[in-house]
Amino acid sequence: MIRIPPDKFNEPIEEVAIEELKRMYIDLHDEDLGCVIAILDAEVDPIGKILPGDGASYNKVRFTLLVFKPERNEIVEGDVVGTTDFGAFIRIGPIDALLHKSQIMDDYVVFDRRGGTFVGKQTGKRLSQGDHVRVRVIAVSFKRETGLPKVAVTARQEYLGKIEWIKEMASGGEGEEASGGSS
Repeated sequence: MIRIPPDKFNEPIEEVAIEELKRMYIDLHDEDLGCVIAILDAEVDPIGKILPGDGASYNKVRFTLLVFKPERNEIVEGDVVGTTDFGAFIRIGPIDALLHKSQIMDDYVVFDRRGGTFVGKQTGKRLSQGDHVRVRVIAVSFKRETGLPKVAVTARQEYLGKIEWIKEMASGGEGEEASGGSS
């Protein structure tokens, strides 16, 4: 059911319904549903009920949502949007996932605070803000108090990590980064 306010009776009912649905659902984070990104369409029953003392019309509505729900073991790509001494934040869809520094690569990783960059001690591989990465989701939980999802990811498997590393691995080359150079 959707509430159509009396001051909107002269407007197209589908437009009003989508506006009300957006107000109700956009930015909703739900453990079962995921993160609501958009309302795609709405089919509204033109005959509604008016409750005494309200004046609004309550109409049945069928609508389609666009949602993002990260799943364990799912492979996703995103951009590094922030770095801290404990890890990098990766933007995947509408949320940021944590790539803990222990999950960046199979190498001892040090964090260069001045550059906000993670550097592999032996390989010289570097990960910084703005880099595009492919990662695997290893944990998803929704905080009860805020409803926001908390997502942890890893890049410590073949064909995961910074996209340049993956291309290098696929071509079979060691490249400058793997031999200790910088990018």
